[in-house]
Amino acid sequence: MKLRSAIYLASAALALAALTLASTLPSDAADKIDPVADAKAFQKFFTDKFPKVKYEDFVNGPYSMNEDLHRQWQEKEQFPPYEFSLEMGKEMFSKPFKNGKSYEDCFPNKGIGIRQNYPYFDEKEGKVITLELALNRCREANGEPPYSYVKDEMAALTAYMAFTSRGKPMDIKIPDDPRALAAYENGKEYFYTRRGQLNFSCATCHVQSPGERIRAEILAPALGIVNAMPIYRSEWSGMGTTSRRFTTCNSQIRGVPLSPQDDEYRNVEYYLSYVSNGLPISGPGARP
Repeated sequence: MKLRSAIYLASAALALAALTLASTLPSDAADKIDPVADAKAFQKFFTDKFPKVKYEDFVNGPYSMNEDLHRQWQEKEQFPPYEFSLEMGKEMFSKPFKNGKSYEDCFPNKGIGIRQNYPYFDEKEGKVITLELALNRCREANGEPPYSYVKDEMAALTAYMAFTSRGKPMDIKIPDDPRALAAYENGKEYFYTRRGQLNFSCATCHVQSPGERIRAEILAPALGIVNAMPIYRSEWSGMGTTSRRFTTCNSQIRGVPLSPQDDEYRNVEYYLSYVSNGLPISGPGARP
C-alpha cells in the first residue's frame, strides 16, 4: 500500500507541475517549455521502469511487457487480424476521386512513407494537423464527403499509410513558434489532467500503471503508444483510429468524450507523438 500511495502522490505531483507550467501560457511559453528535455525525461522514465524491455519494443504496447505476451504478438503477426483493413486501405488509397485526382495529389511523396511526420504544426493555420484530419481535408477539397473519424474507412486509409512507413522513426517537429509550443504544452496538460467519474488521467493508466491489469486488459505504456495506430482490438472485433482510441478512453473513465479531432485531442496526439520521437512506426497494430 505504501508503494501504491507513493505512486499516486508522484502522479499527482506530476500533474500539478504540468498544470502549473501550462498556467503561464501563452505570454512566456517560449521561455519555460522545453520539449527536448521533456522527451528525454519521458523516455528515461520508461526505460528505467522497464529495463528488460528493448527500447524499440515499446511500440508493441502490452505485448512488450513480458515474454509470454511478446510471444503472443509474434504469433499474431504471422496472421495479422488487421490484414483485411490494410488491403481495404490500399485499394481505397489508389482509387481516384470523381474529379480524377486522388490522395496522392494531397500529400508529400504521394502519401507514401510519411506517417512518421504526422501530426505536424501548421504555422499558417496555427493548429496541429493530424493524418486523419489531412485525409478528410483532402477528400473535401476534391468534392468527396468526409469519412467518420471513428469508422472503418478512416482506419483502413491510415492503416495503409502507416504500413508504408513501418520501421521509420517518428519524427515530429515543433517549430520555433509560441503557438506550437502552446499546442504541445496543452496536449501535455490534457494528458496529465484527471477527469471523469473515476478521476483518471491518461497518465494514470499509461504512465503510472503500464503492465498492470485493468479488468482483463494489460495497460500499454504511453511511450510509443501512437506509433502503432491505427490498431485492431480484439475487444472491438475490428479496427480503431486514434480518434476512436481517445474517445473510448474518455468513456472508459466515465468522462465526456470530446468530438473526434477536437483541438485538445489533436494537441495530445502532438504531445504523445513528439515524446515518442525516434521510435519506429509499427502501425497498423493489434491489441487484446
